[in-house]
Amino acid sequence: MWMAQEVIARKRDGQVLDAGDIQRFVAGIADGSIADAQVGAFAMAVLLKGMGLPERIALTQAMRDSGDRLQWDLPGPVVDKHSTGGVGDLTSLVLAPLLAACGCYVPMISGRGLGHTGGTLDKLESIPGYDCNLPTERLRQVVRDVGCAIVGQTAQLAPADKRLYAIRDVTATVESIDLITASILAKKLAAGLQVLVMDVKTGNGAFMPTTAAATELAQSIVEVANGAGVNTCALVTDMGQPLARSAGNALEVAEAIALLKGEVRSDRLWQVTLALAEQALVMAGLATDGAAARQQLLAAWHSGAALERFARMVAAQGGPPDLCDRADTYLPLAPVRFPVWAQASGYVVSIDTRILGMAVVALGGGRLQANAAIDLAVGFSELALPGDRVGEQRPLGWVHAATREHAEAAANTLRAAYRLASAPVVPSPLIHKHVTSHTPL
Repeated sequence: MWMAQEVIARKRDGQVLDAGDIQRFVAGIADGSIADAQVGAFAMAVLLKGMGLPERIALTQAMRDSGDRLQWDLPGPVVDKHSTGGVGDLTSLVLAPLLAACGCYVPMISGRGLGHTGGTLDKLESIPGYDCNLPTERLRQVVRDVGCAIVGQTAQLAPADKRLYAIRDVTATVESIDLITASILAKKLAAGLQVLVMDVKTGNGAFMPTTAAATELAQSIVEVANGAGVNTCALVTDMGQPLARSAGNALEVAEAIALLKGEVRSDRLWQVTLALAEQALVMAGLATDGAAARQQLLAAWHSGAALERFARMVAAQGGPPDLCDRADTYLPLAPVRFPVWAQASGYVVSIDTRILGMAVVALGGGRLQANAAIDLAVGFSELALPGDRVGEQRPLGWVHAATREHAEAAANTLRAAYRLASAPVVPSPLIHKHVTSHTPL
């Protein structure tokens, strides 16, 4: 008789698990026949002993297959992007319609913010009426008609991952590269993708603060995804400063709309978006190389085609059809707004991005527990970035808050997050590494 504790013991002792044992164990996680204590013990054994590539692929595929798998019959490639999260990272809001305007179909399954990182679904839910919880058939229709949709994970999509993650969260096993890889990819692969581009963040605002750790995760994701049949690459990108000039849900949507209209407030945001989109088009076979891909992307941007796709997506998912023309009317505004001035003039040298993200959480714009309610209007806008000069004519940014007390506290935190100098510095590299299945660590 097959027994879960035998699988746990073998991994505890550093043995290699075969695909059948992994599949049965994951099935038990999904249907509840394996107890929480056993799931936690398995997670700890994996954390301590690790998994080889075949085990990682088997675990990811088993978690992918624990629920529904989307199948597509579309005239173009099915493509997606995933980010490990950060502050001011609104890339998905621009990238999905941009790729759709270039011939891709993008069923983007996104998440909510937790801790200091923002979540794409929270940003979109600042749009009145926007529905992140589309039934599968409606999701199919929106992707077919518009070319892109951004939704949340359904209960039927990779259910083993949802339970395993909750147990990892309370058993100090979140840090396992093997389990992180399977968790990220199970949902993405269940979406029926042909191409996946990963954006793995590194820096003081990232989950993986060192480039070495971020590269290790990127390599694992790329190897496992390709091993599971999805053409995948990863960029290791900088999160040592906010990616956009805004941090906060409605504020980031406003900046995304401005970018789609042609206003580049943060060149780093735009360059990361283009770099990820270039990779997607080349891997999807829609461009011969990066230069050709960039030409297509810029044409879709300049022509307004990407903006039009975003507007259609918002309307198809229940939002106002004229959002892009009247964003100030629809997006929530915080009642208290004022500029935050530095205590002295100078050039921005660095930003503690995690502190800035936690300031948004303290304002009510983020959450420390998964089901906590958030204030979609609060945050920061017009943030100064490294290399910018601040002083009498230029604040560090604007704070948006529910009360004056909250605004003053956030302003003090924002000042503490910035380090200034008398001369400008060279900004940190934007893209640290391009990881393919053949990239050495």
